[in-house]
Amino acid sequence: MADFRNNRNGMARTEEMLDSENQQRVDNLASKVSRLKNLALDIDDEAADSNRYLDSMGGDYESTQGLLGGSVHRLSHMVQANRGNRKLMCYLVLGLVLLFFVTYYLISRVSK
Repeated sequence: MADFRNNRNGMARTEEMLDSENQQRVDNLASKVSRLKNLALDIDDEAADSNRYLDSMGGDYESTQGLLGGSVHRLSHMVQANRGNRKLMCYLVLGLVLLFFVTYYLISRVSK
């Protein structure tokens, strides 16, 4: 009879030990799931922020495209209207290109 009680106590201890180990593993798994959930939520927030940023950039590009399209239209209209003044137009374009290079040179010197 004593063997049966000792065997039963040993089984109870083993069962308690296994239950404790399982509970510890469940807690570890729960913490890992919680970390993964937080990571997924952070990724979702970052993706939403990136989409908002890209949408605003799309609007900026559309407005810039409209502005440049209008400028090109006005420039082509001016060129067609002043066909007799081609010499003046060449000087104007040459001056703008020269101004661009001088500005670029000055900015590169200042940034060094």
